Amino acid sequence: MTVTEPHPTADTAGGLPLALRVNGLTVDFKHRSGTVYAVRGVDLEVRRGETLVLLGESGAGKSITGRAVIGLCPPPAVITADAIEVGGVDVLHAKPAELRRIRGEKMAMVFQDPLSALNPVLSVGSQIGELFRLHRGMSRRRARAEAVKLLALVGIPDPQRRVRDFPHQCSGGMRQRILIAVAIALQPGLLIADEPTTALDVTVQAQILDLLQSLQREMDLAILLITHDLGVASEVADSVCVMYAGRVVETGTAAEVLSRPAHPYTRALLDSVPQGGPGDLRVITGSPPPADQILPGCSFAPRCPLAVDHCRDTRPLLESVAPGREAACFRAQEVLSGE
Repeated sequence: MTVTEPHPTADTAGGLPLALRVNGLTVDFKHRSGTVYAVRGVDLEVRRGETLVLLGESGAGKSITGRAVIGLCPPPAVITADAIEVGGVDVLHAKPAELRRIRGEKMAMVFQDPLSALNPVLSVGSQIGELFRLHRGMSRRRARAEAVKLLALVGIPDPQRRVRDFPHQCSGGMRQRILIAVAIALQPGLLIADEPTTALDVTVQAQILDLLQSLQREMDLAILLITHDLGVASEVADSVCVMYAGRVVETGTAAEVLSRPAHPYTRALLDSVPQGGPGDLRVITGSPPPADQILPGCSFAPRCPLAVDHCRDTRPLLESVAPGREAACFRAQEVLSGE
């Protein structure tokens, strides 16, 4: 099957073109011992020039969602969806060669650990230049010149010298900037950033976030940012999608979700942020359900202080609870009102 040519998809609310549309994404990992249900029925929409943050604790399915979108979930992963479109292009049914072309040109990913993502035996310039040689047919000399420009764009000092360095010769923050340079080299419309600041100190984290926002403004990028850090989400997100146990449990604008949550899990995440005083540290008791089990009711019910029998027997659907807000909770209105 051939890839459908791009066709702008307008957002009916704001007229902005959709950089990413995902409907009904499910990811299973099938093994002899059983099946791991990693992602269940996720819907996402990201518009050009905006940032959607996937928020949740480790194991919620955030990174697998991002990798499934870009096609980096190899067997035994089984990916099904009603639609995965990037810039109007159908990537769900793309052949491997077509998917390789779409990566870099239409979408790109910034990984969590830059030292593992970068090739240790190739220079920085070679790794960036490879994109221009393969996708644009440039000569090595011209590709290296473009690599120097990109290093300067992402704020790396003395790019003429750094282009000859190897990843181990660069600091953690510099390696992350190099990964960002690789991701934006071909000017994709969608950038998926998977925990891009987790291994960095606070000062460098702020610099990387500022860089992403600056590049977003310059290139009209759509950013799907994956994080468990509420501080990062509040700083950069236009909208938030909260995930728990492989499912989306709440969506809405960042300002609304992070100030007036409609799901008990979101409220518990916000309550667990340290306030600085003695005895203020709160935790979410219990653990997420095993990934090889699908509970009949709400996955958060065993840990939820508001759960009733109906929550344990019946799975709540993601439904509108206010204009522009959705939550998968039978008691969402109570949570939203602060009761």
